[in-house]
Amino acid sequence: MADTERTAPDQVDGIVAAWRRERPDLDVSPLEVLSRVSRLARHLDLARRHAFDQWGLVAWEFDVLSALRRSGEPYQLSAGELVRETLVTSGTMTNRIDRLVSHGMVARTASPSDRRTVLITLTAQGREAVDGALAGLVDDERDLLIGLSPQERGELAALLRRLLTPFEQD
Repeated sequence: MADTERTAPDQVDGIVAAWRRERPDLDVSPLEVLSRVSRLARHLDLARRHAFDQWGLVAWEFDVLSALRRSGEPYQLSAGELVRETLVTSGTMTNRIDRLVSHGMVARTASPSDRRTVLITLTAQGREAVDGALAGLVDDERDLLIGLSPQERGELAALLRRLLTPFEQD
């Protein structure tokens, strides 16, 4: 969006104006960006919940199933790899795998190369659920970005990547 192109004021504009009035001693300009990111995150959470509900999934189930799906055929990872992909503890992952096994979404198998390693494999039911949820999610997320041109989406993605990268470096 060109600097000269203005959009209607939003709730964050009102919040920032009020803080500037009440606390003129503070630079509240970070709120102009991060309060909007926070509010967008809430809308994204609602869109995700909607997409996942259509397939009987919750967010953590989608995270595990999508990590397996993204791994490519045979859609199989070790529990340790799933821990790294989803950023949870090994105890949490064990519980999640147990629940997904009980719902028929994944199966446990012994690794052919190392019998001490258990592989978690996406089942046909799990693949159908994660593929369906992803399709719905992408549609809902596209709707959230409707006000931006493809070029603006690319610019925003690049800026957000630059902001996020320092937090995700090992």
